[in-house]
Amino acid sequence: METLSSRQVYANSWMTVREDGIRRPDGSEGIYGVVDKPTYALVVPRDDAGALHLVEQFRYPVGERRWEFPAGTAPERADQDPAELAVRELVEETGLVAGRMELLGMLDVAPGMSSQRGHVYLATELTAGPPRREHTEQDMRAAWFSPAEFDAKIARGELTDAQTLAAYTLLRLHDAR
Repeated sequence: METLSSRQVYANSWMTVREDGIRRPDGSEGIYGVVDKPTYALVVPRDDAGALHLVEQFRYPVGERRWEFPAGTAPERADQDPAELAVRELVEETGLVAGRMELLGMLDVAPGMSSQRGHVYLATELTAGPPRREHTEQDMRAAWFSPAEFDAKIARGELTDAQTLAAYTLLRLHDAR
């Protein structure tokens, strides 16, 4: 696919939206709308007993609260090393500091409409401290869940965040090796 033109149609501190004129391999032309967001880091905090730490917050686009693994991007769409971002997001959202951080894999958020990619890390050897949440995260809650509780939340439809579910799959594949 060839890009013929590109124009930004919207931008804010977290994302831009662009419309690209494209030419397909068969020669036909069309448009493609793309949401550009910076790379993010998602962290799977796991304690020595295997419990997983999640955060819950209101997600405006779906109008409901969602349990998720801690994750985020750098402010103002800045580029930041994903490993450094993972350390920052873990402390910011949970107050946890990891003695060990291991890369589990990478995720494409929604490759049919967004350029955003995420790096998934397993955080272990955890030390608790106070969260350093941004003002927009003040409604955030946090809790530990055993693997059985985590699976039950999925089965009941209470845990639906796609990035969290995909990261959990990476964790399970990691554990099976």
